[in-house]
Amino acid sequence: MRKKFKTFNWIASTYYAEGLPYSLVQQVSVQFFTYAGASLQIIGLLSFFGLPWNLKLFWSPLIDLFANKKRWLIMMEIILGAVTALLVWPAQHLNLDLATKIFVLMAFMSATHDMSVDGYYIQILNPSDQAAFSGIRVAAYRVAMLVGNGALVILAAWVSWTACFLAAAAMMWGLAAFHKHILPPPLVATSHQGQRWRAVREAFSTYIQQPGIVWALAFILLFRAGDAMMFAMVAPFLNHLGYGLMTRGILTGTVGTVTGIGGALLGGFIISRRGLRSALFPLTFIQSLAIPAYAWLAWATPSVWWVGVTVAFEQLAAGLGTAVLMVFLMQRCQGNYQATHFAIGSALMSVAATVVGGFSGFLAARVGFVEFFLLAFVAALPSLWLALRMPIALFKDHQKSIPALGSADM
Repeated sequence: MRKKFKTFNWIASTYYAEGLPYSLVQQVSVQFFTYAGASLQIIGLLSFFGLPWNLKLFWSPLIDLFANKKRWLIMMEIILGAVTALLVWPAQHLNLDLATKIFVLMAFMSATHDMSVDGYYIQILNPSDQAAFSGIRVAAYRVAMLVGNGALVILAAWVSWTACFLAAAAMMWGLAAFHKHILPPPLVATSHQGQRWRAVREAFSTYIQQPGIVWALAFILLFRAGDAMMFAMVAPFLNHLGYGLMTRGILTGTVGTVTGIGGALLGGFIISRRGLRSALFPLTFIQSLAIPAYAWLAWATPSVWWVGVTVAFEQLAAGLGTAVLMVFLMQRCQGNYQATHFAIGSALMSVAATVVGGFSGFLAARVGFVEFFLLAFVAALPSLWLALRMPIALFKDHQKSIPALGSADM
């Protein structure tokens, strides 16, 4: 029990540390730019902050070839704390140009940190424990997003953006110190660099050579397209409806994140009981339904109660979708290359989100929010078709049920 408790602690803390900088880059930045009065076009372009997560597979071998994953993890957390503290300068004068440069740097450091955490998790735990503790991963990651897009945004509205970013920096430094003492030492690699480079090449080739990989890659790339297109405009849309920074922090950061955690846990439970094949289309369909709900909000402009219900439903549906996608990615991980295969899949899954989200502001400014959200729903239709037509050979649970997950991932 003591060992399990210690394992619980380091998994929860490392995935909290993974989620916090992601929230700063992808969520808090949008709130900051919206507060500073940036245009819809500029806010949409913030989706390109996600590029380092799309491209991380190209420098992922460095995590294996140099030092060990525990050192990478701690080093990145120290650096992320310092980069977050740098945001104090643009925060004082709402200098969006300088803030952009710092957020880009943070995105690269955060993507590298993600690979260190995921690789460490897969290296330390055996496959059955990886599945058993996956619920802890999603909960910790979503709590970090609750703190980022909820508590830190509310702190910015209540005190100042300087206090917001200093608090985030202090958390990253505290996590680095905690992890230095609590993380078990990783396995010592005995292979030479030449052998490890060959292993990296093999990992990429075995991923591409999997049966049905074209279907799998299309699904991974398109799964979040409509959802990401909508998500990129949520903060400016709520601002357009007249809701200030404090209210947005409560709606999207607190209410939304809590229901998102519930959705991910529920999705993992459903998949563990019914299997991914049976759950794939229904959960993908529910995820897509949140998009026309926002179109209704834009058309009806109802009371804040209905806005809260819609935000809660959207995050619940997104949590269900997260469970689907993470299990789908895990089922693409083969043999001895699970860490690299997961890095490839997780990098590809947000490519469409980055590209579509990047141009969403231009589209929303041109057509208006009602039409924009309807077009986002159209962007979600290809993923629904793929979920309905997915070949049976792609499901590992078509012959046996997968381990009970309790959740998926972020």
